[in-house]
Amino acid sequence: MNLIKTRWKIFLGGVTITTCFLLNGCYDDIVVPMPTPVVTGEVSFVQDIQPIFNASCNGVGCHNNGGVAPILTSNTAYGALINGGYIDTQNPSSSGLYQWMIGNGDIDMPPSGPIASANATVLAWIQQGALNN
Repeated sequence: MNLIKTRWKIFLGGVTITTCFLLNGCYDDIVVPMPTPVVTGEVSFVQDIQPIFNASCNGVGCHNNGGVAPILTSNTAYGALINGGYIDTQNPSSSGLYQWMIGNGDIDMPPSGPIASANATVLAWIQQGALNN
């Protein structure tokens, strides 16, 4: 009889330990977004924004002449953004350009698109009035 009790205790102990491991493994991952860097200095379209477009948007063949609107080449980008309705200086974070860059646009930007620091720079430029400077 003692052997049966011992085996039963070992079995229950094993079930308890296994249940603890299984329950400990069942949880939802919480994804905490990386904070967006804040740009505090003056942002220049020519010196800060256009290089982002050249490196990530028109240089890869998407938003260049003959590509997808808006055309973001050096001689057309500013006019295309302002006249195309991609910039909202009254509500900068809802601007089409910014929304696309952070992945909330109608069309997903490719993974090689702008990074968080570029997104923050573009947002700061819009917040500063989206000047052609």
